[in-house]
Amino acid sequence: MGAGVVGQLRARVIAAHPASQLLGVADPDVGAARRAAGQARVVADYRPLLEDPAVGAVVVATPAPLHFSMCMDALEAGKHVLCEKPLAPSSEECRQLVDRAKALGKVLAVGFNHRYYPCIKVLKAALPSLGDVQHVRALCGHRGMSEFRADWNYRAELSGGGAMMDLGIHLTDLVGHLFGDIVKVFGTASNRVWQIAGSEDHAVAMFTTSRDIPIAYHASWAEWKGYRLILEVYGSHGVARAFYAPMLNMQVRRCQGRPSYSWNLHPWVNVREKLFGWETTAQIAFAEEFQDFIGALDGHPGACADGAAGWRAVEVARAVYESSQTGSPVNLA
Repeated sequence: MGAGVVGQLRARVIAAHPASQLLGVADPDVGAARRAAGQARVVADYRPLLEDPAVGAVVVATPAPLHFSMCMDALEAGKHVLCEKPLAPSSEECRQLVDRAKALGKVLAVGFNHRYYPCIKVLKAALPSLGDVQHVRALCGHRGMSEFRADWNYRAELSGGGAMMDLGIHLTDLVGHLFGDIVKVFGTASNRVWQIAGSEDHAVAMFTTSRDIPIAYHASWAEWKGYRLILEVYGSHGVARAFYAPMLNMQVRRCQGRPSYSWNLHPWVNVREKLFGWETTAQIAFAEEFQDFIGALDGHPGACADGAAGWRAVEVARAVYESSQTGSPVNLA
């Protein structure tokens, strides 16, 4: 469902996977749907595809305002669902989707494909060597308005919020994935740069996870040098850093009282993106994520984010907004 930039990539992944068959693509732009579908069925309205008994699962790659209704329709039709982030604009809608999927015995997964980026996998592998994790710094940002293709990306009444619901939600998920559920939030959100009502261009917060790890978090729509994601982990035995874009890793270890540095520059990733674009890295991540989604149907989800992870990421964003208004920390159940 959805044949935009991400939908095109998702369709290629499904068609190429040996355990799946692309049966149809739905998009009101039939031309775009046809480009994504290849030999598969093309429809303007997604509902006929949900009536097809051959369809076992759907990927929802439409604008965020459509996620709730499409995911709910798919679940009610007996289909498993992989939905692009955010799962839904509001935490209440997320809760309803998670509850309904559980009641129907269907897999509900959320497209947090950054879990599969090489720099994040290298960082995750380095965590045991850091000793006790003491604190984490996390930043994600891009230029803002010039990055958006449609107004639903930045209008709060459609997307649910600003920088945190746009690109910061990936960072929120990575923190929860690597360091435990976010259970306490204290932060502030402002829109002094683009001044779009309800859509923050900066969100700065302190999170505490279920493992009692403090996280310094910043989501931004004013990262003037372009897209940037930084995740720095400070442990009792050293520091590990993941950076994108360009993609790289750095690790500092304590060695006889002196620091020892190591780097992974991911040259093939960065050269490939320079020649063929960021979409190449995204498609590889989508393929790995889809493999884990297929595994989840047999009870082996791997790193694939489930509906609860999608719900928590939206809850955290709402908690930052609440904390910004009240000036008090917010505890999450």
